[in-house]
Amino acid sequence: MKQLFAFLLVLAAASAANGQGACTLTLAQAPAVDGLRLGMKAEEVVALFPGSRADKEVRAQLLNPANPVGVTGLTIKPERYASKAKFPRVSVITLTLLDGRVYTINVHYGGPEYKHVDEFLGKFLEGKKLPAAHAWEPYVGMDTQLKTLNCKGFELKVFAGGKNVHNINYVELTDVAARQRMRDRRAKIKARKSAQ
Repeated sequence: MKQLFAFLLVLAAASAANGQGACTLTLAQAPAVDGLRLGMKAEEVVALFPGSRADKEVRAQLLNPANPVGVTGLTIKPERYASKAKFPRVSVITLTLLDGRVYTINVHYGGPEYKHVDEFLGKFLEGKKLPAAHAWEPYVGMDTQLKTLNCKGFELKVFAGGKNVHNINYVELTDVAARQRMRDRRAKIKARKSAQ
């Protein structure tokens, strides 16, 4: 029994030394992803892409009413607008908004090919005050392609597609409290429908 306890202590110490402890960063400390931040309004997003307001698809999305839980979506393809030079290799940006504020940012990059997600993650982490790549959790079964960082106020996923997924790489940033509010609302609506 003492040996098992000693082994568990050594394992816990090694985990802490490797930076595997909980990420305590708050929502206010969440990084920007290509100039996009959690909590932005749709108007602030389209302002980053001059000409996007005149885009028929974007305009339709902006006019689309929120669903019953307060969610709307917005997709931007930077190559269509004058600001495309500011977004090299970004193929598409998909945003989910709750009550008119961005709560999920998903940025897809068309290459380059990375052999391991840590190569892409290393590039993403440059200039950001985030834990190093070894502190991120690899996704079981996709250990070389997907890593996640779960913080107090946000969640980050970094995916490197490699040859298997045509060099598609993405970063996804989520406001965890907003996601929970959306899930709670969805559960209440479902419960009301079941009660009828």
